Amino acid sequence: MKAAVYEGPRTVTVKDVPDAKIEHPCDIIVKITATNICGSDLHMYEGRTSFESGRTLGHENMGQVVEVGSAVRKVQVGEYVVLPFNIACGFCKQCERGLTNYCLTMQPEPALAGAAYGFADMGPYQGGQAELLRVPYGDFNALRLGEDAAERQTDYAMLADIFPTGYHATEMAHVKPGDQTIVFGAGPVGLMATYSALLKGAGRVWTADHRPDRLRKAEEIGAIPINTAEQDPAEVVKEATLGLGADNGCECVGYQAHDPQGHEDASLTLNGLIDSVRFTGDIGVVGVFLPRDPGGTEAQGELEAQGKVPIDFGTMWLKGQHMGTGQAPVKKYNRALRDLIAGGKAKPGFVVSHELSLDEAPTAYEHFDARDEGWIKVVLHPDGHGNGDKHQ
Repeated sequence: MKAAVYEGPRTVTVKDVPDAKIEHPCDIIVKITATNICGSDLHMYEGRTSFESGRTLGHENMGQVVEVGSAVRKVQVGEYVVLPFNIACGFCKQCERGLTNYCLTMQPEPALAGAAYGFADMGPYQGGQAELLRVPYGDFNALRLGEDAAERQTDYAMLADIFPTGYHATEMAHVKPGDQTIVFGAGPVGLMATYSALLKGAGRVWTADHRPDRLRKAEEIGAIPINTAEQDPAEVVKEATLGLGADNGCECVGYQAHDPQGHEDASLTLNGLIDSVRFTGDIGVVGVFLPRDPGGTEAQGELEAQGKVPIDFGTMWLKGQHMGTGQAPVKKYNRALRDLIAGGKAKPGFVVSHELSLDEAPTAYEHFDARDEGWIKVVLHPDGHGNGDKHQ
């Protein structure tokens, strides 16, 4: 089968690899019809993680079931499914608590927790930017889709990661109807956090970024854009709230946050939120922060390379703020979000800017990594059904 394989920093090739196959009675095999390139993939693409050369990328996957193991009871051949990026067993202590993002069974390293497809330090599993994908514990991990799955792939594929992740940010920030919320980052996850806050009935949502094309997307769905190249988000929000700040905020950028001039600062968005959110407010952090950053010393400093970020904790403590962090437990949200899509209440596919074939993955990575104008969210179709630009 063909797959998008990481060959080293900023090098992805599409090549033949061994077909995915059943390895356990609870496995299923999915023919991938839509697989997204995620901002998290760029950390690996740029060589800023421990991701190994020769592995297949891709943790945002959906497709059609083509084979099931002998112990699979629910999922059937022919069904369309979307796959949480978290690979979980369903029966360990963490999964029983709904924390499938920190599954203890699927992570082979005893000192760690959590597993994912094609992701650094999250198990040996291959990614889904390929024609076929092995899905462990298919009955638990696969979310079945309805009859409209094939024609609405750009909506349903977002359930693999970014829609639940954006929603998770608003959950950790405790966004409620009428709240005033600020989101740092207008990339795909930031747009999904913005969208989720609006779906929850937030009274005002500001979205801060320095990319005009992404800010336009935020404005199109009802957010107030803040161009950080021109304005200080904290000052904008305080001016609009009698100096108090937003009720809550979401961090959707991560450890490679940078200013409009391109200078990296892992504390940039965290400190921006601490400043922007009111006393006793809540902050949800879903942007990726890692304990090891191979390129961090050169890009930022020795401490940042070890995941040590100089946040303004004194101000955070003084303000009595609460901060939630970590990857999203996708299964906690994906069924309800699926039903919002099926019922026409949510259309997260608005973020998709390009639909391309799997063969175009190397070019797609180049453009997405360069943050070229209009390259907001890329969906790859291994069945060759890509149709170039979309929603431009």
